Amino acid sequence: MVIQSKFTFVSFILRYLISLILVFATYNPSEYCWVQWLYSDTVMVYKVASGIVLLIGWVMFLRATWNSLGAFGTLLAAAFFAVMIWLLIEWGLLALDNTSIKVWVVEFILSGVLAVGMSWSHVRRRISGQYDTDEIEG
Repeated sequence: MVIQSKFTFVSFILRYLISLILVFATYNPSEYCWVQWLYSDTVMVYKVASGIVLLIGWVMFLRATWNSLGAFGTLLAAAFFAVMIWLLIEWGLLALDNTSIKVWVVEFILSGVLAVGMSWSHVRRRISGQYDTDEIEG
């Protein structure tokens, strides 16, 4: 029996928000991220435990993105988001004068690629009617 789930725009936004949390919790130019916290005087067990949780999130998102989009698709998704940023720069809506702004922009692009990777199987199924499955060889 196949259980059908409805994939909507809200589903994509939810995946995008989770990918934003993952990326920005790991590193961002502010002082509120795991990388900055790693160098603080906090007890090491908290750093290791939170690092493992982040690593689990990264493995889930990267594996889903890679399995769903593949190498070429991941490259195309990154290029798409990069061109969107380029358009914003051309239109004068975004200036990359500051290094921290560049880091924020790259992190938004990375979050977008991860969200597309997490969502692509659902989008493909809605467009073509085909299901993506993981093949397990035994």
